[in-house]
Amino acid sequence: MMRVWLVPVAVAVAVALVLAGCGGSITPSPGSSLTFAPPSASATPTPGGTATPVSPSPSPEPISLSAPLPGGYEVVIFLASTEFDLIVDFAIIPGTGGREAVVITQRRGRFWRLSLDGSFPPTLFGDIASRINPGHGDIDYPSEEGLLSLTFSPDYQTDGLVYVYYTSNDCSGGSGSCSYLSRFPVADNDIREGEEQIILEVEQPHVNHNGGRILFGPDDFLYLSLGDGGGAGDPWDIGQDSTDLLGSVLRLDVSGAGGYRVPLDNPFVDGPGADEVFAYGLRNPWRFSFDRQTGDLWLGDVGQAVWEEVDLVVKGGNYGWNCFEGFDQFDPGGCSQSEFQPPRVVYRHDGRSCSITGGYVYRGADMLELNGWYVYGDYCSGIVWALDTAVTADPIVLVDTNLAISSFAELPGGELLLLAFDNTIYRLVRH
Repeated sequence: MMRVWLVPVAVAVAVALVLAGCGGSITPSPGSSLTFAPPSASATPTPGGTATPVSPSPSPEPISLSAPLPGGYEVVIFLASTEFDLIVDFAIIPGTGGREAVVITQRRGRFWRLSLDGSFPPTLFGDIASRINPGHGDIDYPSEEGLLSLTFSPDYQTDGLVYVYYTSNDCSGGSGSCSYLSRFPVADNDIREGEEQIILEVEQPHVNHNGGRILFGPDDFLYLSLGDGGGAGDPWDIGQDSTDLLGSVLRLDVSGAGGYRVPLDNPFVDGPGADEVFAYGLRNPWRFSFDRQTGDLWLGDVGQAVWEEVDLVVKGGNYGWNCFEGFDQFDPGGCSQSEFQPPRVVYRHDGRSCSITGGYVYRGADMLELNGWYVYGDYCSGIVWALDTAVTADPIVLVDTNLAISSFAELPGGELLLLAFDNTIYRLVRH
């Protein structure tokens, strides 16, 4: 998602040129309490006060549209709190009727339990600050290290397990940095940090391109996206190495009491690649999601210097990095284009946009004209696009938010949220 700005001197100038014009600093609102707002609220965090539900405005008459209108959408405050310090992931807590969720803070390593109707303020759900490497940088130029993702077990109401992905300097092999996939038991709405079970440890050769999401698929297997190990231009030639876990989407069976098993139908079981790999050839797959209707896996892969891309990920797919960036050749030596899955769509760095944040295929009821459209955004510019997944056509701009969009999230009914680095969660709505 977000590039690391502590780069080797040899590439510092090139990176600086790419990033010129990215979204500026957003000042967090004062106060420390939760703010809840219905879709009629303006997109400005409200400071102070206690957490109380706000009566929703009367529903407007339904509007029937055959297709989404370019520029016909906006983002409005859903929840805001200064506890949301660099929030990067959001998950509904199973068994709460869709009324509670957890968000995580990247650099502080904390989990916050939320009431989605404002009935209680953010409550600490867990804290693994002592385990993570919080990284460096600031809101304009954040690192990609720290607490990056969480997801609940498909059997959470029975087994009480939550899965977490984070980076650490406390690596078993003594390396400088590594990524951990771990699980923790939860009891009485509290993560038992002392009972962590590490499932997978992956050494990271550099501080960026850690990828960073975990989700359970419709098959109940755990999927994890990992970047190419960092640096500029894939200096370790990892992207095209299907035997390396980096630069890939992994697919794991974590249903047992031990670490993990490899699903027998993974594409490289008894083949040329690593058994865990589901797809490869990715540079920095910061965020991905599953279409709740079709089960398709959609992913936003952050580009090097020119192109950002949206990928429809298929089993065994090779997505071209570093032979290609988007549709353009990047380092073509020894590469064959026939081997690659092309991007579904790309967009160019334009002085504002420079780092894709993958989103979701919309399946909600409030904006039926968006049904089946993949909604995604850019971290630097805050622009939000939608792509019709059913036909080959250019995406449309839904709204230009000017927010530092770190992630998207999906409510139980299919409505979409945006997580931003101004301590606020926003909801996407029609004008």
